[in-house]
Amino acid sequence: MSNFNLRNITRALTFGGNPLDRASAQRADPSWLAAQAKGGLFLPFWQNRPLVADARIALLPWRGEWEGGICVFLGLEGAQPLFAIDLAGETPPPLDGEFQEMRPAAFVLPARDTAIAGQGKALIDWHRRHGFCPNCGTATVMRDGGYRRACPHCGAEHFPRTDPVVIMLPVLGNACLVGRNARFPGGLYSAFAGFVEPGETMEEAVRRELREEANIAVGAISYHASQPWPFPSSLMLGCYAQALSRDFQIDGVEIADARWLTKDDVRARLAGALEDEMKLPVPIAIAHHLMRDWAEE
Repeated sequence: MSNFNLRNITRALTFGGNPLDRASAQRADPSWLAAQAKGGLFLPFWQNRPLVADARIALLPWRGEWEGGICVFLGLEGAQPLFAIDLAGETPPPLDGEFQEMRPAAFVLPARDTAIAGQGKALIDWHRRHGFCPNCGTATVMRDGGYRRACPHCGAEHFPRTDPVVIMLPVLGNACLVGRNARFPGGLYSAFAGFVEPGETMEEAVRRELREEANIAVGAISYHASQPWPFPSSLMLGCYAQALSRDFQIDGVEIADARWLTKDDVRARLAGALEDEMKLPVPIAIAHHLMRDWAEE
């Protein structure tokens, strides 16, 4: 594979490039956190949706009616402390702005806002689903501004998890293999992807997933870039895999179809120059950048 494929891209992908100082050395101090909250700004969430106003995340001073909601410390932007707060209720709280789903919001928010909102969504979602100790079943207590939960009964500590996912583009010469997952809408084709399983390296996961989904043999594997993906909380590890031949066979269950595309095909489709039933990933997805960076090599 070329030297291009062996180096990382330097730009931050969507949900990456978070500008905040997470203050890991200070956030374990409850007094310090309380002082930050007094002058803090809070990003409200409702049903996993951040509050957006005028194409920016809405950062608001604390309100008394928010007491009792899941509140996590996001970090410092300069000297300004930022938090995220999860608001309850069957209907959206009456605040200026709109609670938007994270995916469509990512198309309109600036990169800084998208990264901060993604961090808040991932943390809040984890706390909503991990309120009890998996060791003994006791209700746990939030610590460190939301970066740890402690069990008062057995003493176990639990930390917000991020699940590693490999997402890979098999390439051979001037062509790459893309697949259509059975769950994808319309005619969307993308890179192949799957969770890293216990006891696997990143490279082993790439080979296993490609074998399971497309029965394609690959040789050299190179890491290209990563992307935090807050749905609910994954780290996408973007890779290229050197295919040993163009032969493949889809599993017919998870993957409904697969096709080889040339660099010219990929460039034209990403530019919108070809209009047919086939669609490629949008720019907020790392798969888009895997394809574009390879095609523009």
